[in-house]
Parts: sequence; C-alpha cells; structure tokens
Amino acid sequence: MTYVIAQPCVDIKDRACVTECPVDCIYEGARTLYINPAECVDCHACEPVCPVEAIFHEDDLPGHWAHYLAVNAEYFDEAASPSRARRDTAGDHPAVEALPPQSGPHKKEISFFTVRKEEAADADLWFPS
Repeated sequence: MTYVIAQPCVDIKDRACVTECPVDCIYEGARTLYINPAECVDCHACEPVCPVEAIFHEDDLPGHWAHYLAVNAEYFDEAASPSRARRDTAGDHPAVEALPPQSGPHKKEISFFTVRKEEAADADLWFPS
C-alpha cells in the first residue's frame, strides 16, 4: 500500500508533504511531486498537510485520477525510462509533461504555514478571524 500524488499538485508543488515525510520518499519533478511506492511506509503524515488535497491513499484515489497510481510508480521505474535518473533530474512523467498549465490556486495564494485538518477542527471559536 502507498500514497499517491495526483493532478492538483501539478504546477503548485507546495512541498509541505516533503517536510512531513519521515522516510523522505517524496521527490520533486519539474511540475509536480512524486511519492516513491517502494519507499512509502503508508504512515499518513503527508496527506493532511497538503493544502491542495492532492495526496490520496491508493485505495481512496478518485476514479478520474486513478492513472496517477501508475504515474507515480513509473516515474521511479528505471525500465520505463532508463535515460533519466529518477532522483537526480527534475523531469516529469510524460503524462504530467503533456498537461497544459494548470489553473487554480497559485503558490502565492497558499498559506506558508499550513494547518492540519485536525487542528482546524480544534480552532478556538472565541476568536474568529
């Protein structure tokens, strides 16, 4: 079992998940981040800190992004693309490279300090913002 980074991360790359990952299994491509399925320990640390909700457990991956399970795995598969060293270059999987520029929240619109979903539920309601 592993976690998967899907399309909402493309052209955003917030990197909050990278700092939370205890085993450093999240790598950066040119336009998105990738989780190495061979290194992921299924700890759930990355999912709640993603501000664009791009990280899913492989069993919970929405149907329209189901191909991202293969995209993440193939990014690290030496046989699929032997000319590119997985961790040494900032290339992308061909499916990500083929995407047009993604619209939506831009990096400057995402808070630098992200709040976990669990912490947001415990917010002090006496001091509304």
